[in-house]
Amino acid sequence: MPTDNRRRNLITVSSGGASGDQAALAPQPAGNAPKPRTKRRRVKTKEPGIRVVDGSMDMLFFVVVVVLLIYGLVMMFSASYMEGLLNHGDGYMYVRTQGIAAIIGVLLMLFISFFDYHILMNTNVVFIGYFGMLAILTYTSFFGDDAHDARRWINIGPLSFQPSEAMKPVLIVFVAYLIIKLKDKNISMQKKVIPLLLAMLPVCLNMVLQRHISGLLIMCALFACVVFVSGMPWKDMLKLGAVVLVFAVVAAVAYSVARGGGLSYIFDRVASMESVESGEITDDNWQTAQSLIAIGSGGWFGLGFGESRQKYLWLPESQNDFIISIIVEELGYMGGLAVLILFGLLVYRGFRIASKAPDRFGMLITSGMTFQIGLQAILNIGVACNAFPNTGVSLPFFSSGGTALVIQLAEMGVVLAVSRRCENI
Repeated sequence: MPTDNRRRNLITVSSGGASGDQAALAPQPAGNAPKPRTKRRRVKTKEPGIRVVDGSMDMLFFVVVVVLLIYGLVMMFSASYMEGLLNHGDGYMYVRTQGIAAIIGVLLMLFISFFDYHILMNTNVVFIGYFGMLAILTYTSFFGDDAHDARRWINIGPLSFQPSEAMKPVLIVFVAYLIIKLKDKNISMQKKVIPLLLAMLPVCLNMVLQRHISGLLIMCALFACVVFVSGMPWKDMLKLGAVVLVFAVVAAVAYSVARGGGLSYIFDRVASMESVESGEITDDNWQTAQSLIAIGSGGWFGLGFGESRQKYLWLPESQNDFIISIIVEELGYMGGLAVLILFGLLVYRGFRIASKAPDRFGMLITSGMTFQIGLQAILNIGVACNAFPNTGVSLPFFSSGGTALVIQLAEMGVVLAVSRRCENI
């Protein structure tokens, strides 16, 4: 009996704070068996007092991205086959290129997701990235490929690259970096605003020089999103926004007048929307008119996969800016609704990750990159439905464009990297 009492005492002491090996000897009730848990390692960030979790990425966000990507590739094949066959002699040309970009992008996304996103707070990384992309953007404004009355592209061998796509995440990171660095500076808010203006104005000027109106709107919206999420006082935020807006408008007017066209470029885009509604089809509104025909032909359940009629060269760029029209024509309103639900889920989950980010920098960059995807989806679908002027906004993960796809997936990798350090998403 004394031996049994000593054994019971040993088990009681072990379960209350002795070594793990001793505690393991204690009998566990069958109904309270511990559940297996994902191994998550706590690490310290560079911000004092903040401890984060280093573990598995947010699987729901990852799955939504992959589903959007697969959906996009399947519809890319259908929308681009006839365009590739008739104009290039290869019906698989577009989907092959997009598929290679998708593989590279997914690998890059997974690779980035394992990195500590705080590397983006490194001063050298931030400034080299921003000024390097600004230099490329400026080069494009003056020496880029002039297509569709806009100079947005540069050609590197067989590849075409749109620098403004890469500038979007770079701008998000740079503005977030400035906000974090200026937060604790003992200077007035007016002086804190100056660096933000200096970061934004050259980008706006380049968008105007490229006649990239949609790019200008998106850059300004991304800037506003990051500033808003940062918690800047309303009064200062409105002042900052007013300065950026006035500069963009003045620059756009000055450039348009200097070209001799006045503001006709912008007004023509708006006028083309009204002419579509009146039933008048012109060269300016041909794409939008054919897009509406495709959407109207689809009905609730569509004509069937691969059965689109508008993709037979009736709808230009059916594999690019107007791919949503082909989706609705072939898969119906239900297919279009699926696209909206997937993007809605991605945006919701992205902002959820941002709200649980362990520090302010993670919150800002996650919010900005998530907002970018959602905004582009809204603008693209709105253009296809004639709700917005046709300004050439692509649909993320769907529209043709290998470089843009790789960049978007890299951004999703950053969001996943933040999610690895969140707790209880």
